[in-house]
Amino acid sequence: MKFAYRFSNLLGAVYRQGNLNFSRDGNVVISPVGNRISVFDLKNNTSETLPFSTTKNITCVGLSPDGSLAIVVDEDGAAVLVSLITRAILHHFHFHKPVSSIRFSPDGRKFIVTKENVALMYHAPGKKREFNAFVLDKSYYGPYDETTCIDWTDDSKCFVVGSKDMSTWVFGAERWANLIYYSLGGHKDIVVGCFFEKDSLDLYTVSQDGTLCVWESDTELDGLILKKSQDKPKLPRQGEEEEEEESEERDMVEGEEGEVIRGKVETAKEREKKKNVRYKMMSKHFFNKEGDFNNLTAAAYHKPNRILVTGFASGIFHLHELPEFNLIHSLSISDQRIASVAINSSGDWIGFGCSRMGQLLVWEWQSESYVFKQQGHFNNMASLAYSPDGQYIVTGGDDSKVKQGWETPGLKGRCPAVWNTNTGLCFVTFTEHTSSVTNVTFTSSGFVIVSASLDGTVRAFDLHRYRNFRTFTSPRPAQFSSLAVDASGELVSAGAQDSFEIFLWSMQTGRLLEVLAGHEGPVSCLCFSPVQSVLASCSWDRTVRLWDMLDSWQTKETLPLTSDGLAVTYRPDGQELAVATLNGEISFWNPHTATQNGSVAGRHDLQTGRKETDKITAKQSAKGKSFTSLCYSADGESVLAGGQAKFVCIYNIKEQMLIKKFEISCNLSFDAMEEFLDRRKMTEFGSLALVDEGAGDGDGVSISLPGVRRGDMSSRHFKPEIRVSSLRFSPTGRSWAATTTEGLLVYSLDGSLVFDPYDLDLDVTPASIRKQLRLQEWASAIVLAFRLNEKALKQEVLEKVPHEQISVVCGSLPDIYVEKLLGFIATCLEKSGHLQFYMTWAQNLLMLHGQKLKNRSGAILPTLQALQKSIQRHFDDLSKLCDFNMYNIRYAVALSKQRGLKRAAEEETEDQEEEDEELSEEMSEASLEDVEMML
Repeated sequence: MKFAYRFSNLLGAVYRQGNLNFSRDGNVVISPVGNRISVFDLKNNTSETLPFSTTKNITCVGLSPDGSLAIVVDEDGAAVLVSLITRAILHHFHFHKPVSSIRFSPDGRKFIVTKENVALMYHAPGKKREFNAFVLDKSYYGPYDETTCIDWTDDSKCFVVGSKDMSTWVFGAERWANLIYYSLGGHKDIVVGCFFEKDSLDLYTVSQDGTLCVWESDTELDGLILKKSQDKPKLPRQGEEEEEEESEERDMVEGEEGEVIRGKVETAKEREKKKNVRYKMMSKHFFNKEGDFNNLTAAAYHKPNRILVTGFASGIFHLHELPEFNLIHSLSISDQRIASVAINSSGDWIGFGCSRMGQLLVWEWQSESYVFKQQGHFNNMASLAYSPDGQYIVTGGDDSKVKQGWETPGLKGRCPAVWNTNTGLCFVTFTEHTSSVTNVTFTSSGFVIVSASLDGTVRAFDLHRYRNFRTFTSPRPAQFSSLAVDASGELVSAGAQDSFEIFLWSMQTGRLLEVLAGHEGPVSCLCFSPVQSVLASCSWDRTVRLWDMLDSWQTKETLPLTSDGLAVTYRPDGQELAVATLNGEISFWNPHTATQNGSVAGRHDLQTGRKETDKITAKQSAKGKSFTSLCYSADGESVLAGGQAKFVCIYNIKEQMLIKKFEISCNLSFDAMEEFLDRRKMTEFGSLALVDEGAGDGDGVSISLPGVRRGDMSSRHFKPEIRVSSLRFSPTGRSWAATTTEGLLVYSLDGSLVFDPYDLDLDVTPASIRKQLRLQEWASAIVLAFRLNEKALKQEVLEKVPHEQISVVCGSLPDIYVEKLLGFIATCLEKSGHLQFYMTWAQNLLMLHGQKLKNRSGAILPTLQALQKSIQRHFDDLSKLCDFNMYNIRYAVALSKQRGLKRAAEEETEDQEEEDEELSEEMSEASLEDVEMML
């Protein structure tokens, strides 16, 4: 049960390449991230990564009109049909060539795929089960170069295809008599977008040099005539043939000349109706009139609102109203090339993807505000850390970013970032570092993040005010490669990779307390004991030193290693130490007696692949590979190890054996993924895979610097190597995370995968459990349910216990089942709506068994942290709802007061008017009486 982990989410990357799509309701953005698909819910502010992956990076995604199906195509043309409802793969298909675009027809019956210079029309998969979901209907030839874009008419009768040969081709989806194909010119550069007008054959085409052509058709959609099928006539018999000829002659004679003339007139009308569709260029507009803008790279058109959105290589986008070409809005949202543009169904939100920086933005153009803005690490992630309650993850990368959430687009600073594990989104980014961030960690309070960098500083960030409140430096400039904070949060230590020293600072004062010298090589890793003031330092000098923080910072013990030390970590209870060395071994030590308890040889478990530039085989190169990151599980029974390979291994410490291997990626777009190179690509001059055949992004191509291996951004063609740079287990014990070349991968515990009973007996059956429920033996039913250990049955038993009986049942439970019940309540509370019910269970368990649980606090700490995380999540949700309701109530009260005052004022005016009328009537009567008296 404890090793039934499965991939749950991909953080740290929101967009790589390909086209963006909005859902049918316009509230969800579907973004390709490497070889996976991420779904961002803009209303609920959450993200999810679909549980499937392709063999290479995704280049285009086609969404069905009802939003239930998606066709995902990778760089090689391998396609996957996916249900967005069940998140399951329905069909695999291969187009055998790279696909440039894919588009469903508005009626959902067909879809067009463009590859090279051909447009292929397929029957769309239906709701019925089919042996072959992709059935080719027609192939359309016309362009001489690669196709770039597609658009359909609203009634699915015709479609248009743009090409790199600067031409646009209109094709009929059916066999129309007056429209087979039509070619349009007028451009001097690659056609980026082509769009039909709403319910019309009129066209707009946009090219890369910033030119818009408006085309008008002389035929409406209703004017398209279906070509009659030319069926072969049946051969009649001899007798029937003679009768038909006689009847035809008789008719011609009876009708005389009138029938013949009428036939000629009908033929002329038919010819007039069958006149071919023709286009005329009405106008031509230019975006870069002043020459301020670079190449136009992406375009999208919203037909109901007639709004054209264009993105440029300089990061600027324009909004124009067509066909008048009136500029509505213009804004620079990034300093990088805009690779994809999409508009939602209502036309209010516009999605932008920038592949260079990994940015995904959603802009509301009417209010001129961001709805969504996220940016991942645009270079390798180097480290991560969980917060003590498991709700947040902080990451640091080679792009010098420390991230924790919402990030400013176009940010070029050096910064850590923090991600919310519930929503999967980044909500704060710190920009103070000026070089690569090598390590990050949380303090025990969970409100302070500490990061070390190669810029020679260690910085502390406050999560309440989102500011850098401490900066620690060394007397001489040093590049810090390791970091650790003690359990109290008072001591901060960092190891230097050039001076071989360890620096110790006070968090309260920011002063340098001590410089620990003794290592004869670079300090690769630091770790504080969770229960004592002891610092463990691992170095390339083949030693692990234990420093006593209470005894004048002296070396307490020195542990000799068989090879260079790369990583060190303490067990959660502080009673064991795990060390990874350069020879691929993991050794386990007792920190009190300085004796080795055991070791694991894990070099062969890494299973490294062969890079395209390697001159030796993968088996030989594996001898130089090792684990670079270690992490204990929350219960301390196993250790998680990862390194320069695509596998993460879990070892059982007691048995000293491999339990499970997780393949973090199957993306062949990365280097060192396959054990053997493709011999078909090998020539006498070298590998063909090293030849760059790409044409670049169109905004300038730079030659990569010689010797650069870690992602030179000026490189036109870069194939990163797959690796795991950091691993961490969640304090709740229900998930673990890894920073890899692909991003931040989160694996969560899946209890539905394994049947794991506890103390199972023949009498423990669902029938016997339900019998105890009918007899109202609540405690006995709970014990039996936890012995069988089926989640649905345990939940059923718990929710049938009357509310007033909860305290009695909690008091009568055996001690061993109290911990199990508390862990199950923490799991249920995370997603259940019965908040008060499960909170009552948790409160009674903690009140009645608090002392016994306190004595075993180390063992049940992950359970308590999971319970705290669930309660905190509900607290945040409810507090937002309550605040929103309070604002609404205040608004309603203020509105009612305003209306009351208005009503009172109206009543006063009415009373005044009545008084004035009465007074005027009295005066008029008095004046009449005066006149009568005078008369």
